Amino acid sequence: MGELATRRARQTAELVPDPELPMLTLADLGVLRDVDITSDGTVVADLTPTYSGCPAMAEMRADLTARLREAGFERVEIRTVLSPPWTTDWITPEGRRKLAEAGLAPPRSAPVPTGGPVPLQLLATRSAVPCPQCGSTDTRETSRFSATSCKALWRCGACLEPFEYVKEI
Repeated sequence: MGELATRRARQTAELVPDPELPMLTLADLGVLRDVDITSDGTVVADLTPTYSGCPAMAEMRADLTARLREAGFERVEIRTVLSPPWTTDWITPEGRRKLAEAGLAPPRSAPVPTGGPVPLQLLATRSAVPCPQCGSTDTRETSRFSATSCKALWRCGACLEPFEYVKEI
């Protein structure tokens, strides 16, 4: 298979929506690592989970496989790539814009690892998260967990609207 087929497979894969944050594609989220076609015509797509045990990975694999097959690629292999581990810094600027437009506060910069395990903030976030509705920083966390474990619930003191915040990892 040639360069054109590889480009078409990549473009198809880049448009697959995330099952938990459907306003984002897998490419926006930064979990789609690579798409290539082997010499026997198999499309190989590499995905990195947002965190160990992420329940959305099964849906991501199934959706990505289905979309590639619908695009005419008969043989599809989805590989899970764990290193380097995903970080919210991999969310594209377009993805951050889409999150904000959907009323979700995009994550701040992730902590910089100093070697060893990836640091994960388990305590409440200390600084204010800007409200995606009005931009105010008069906000507070109301619940560390939301509909998914990668989001927290916040409320704006200025416009009084609740909103979700995508936690940085």
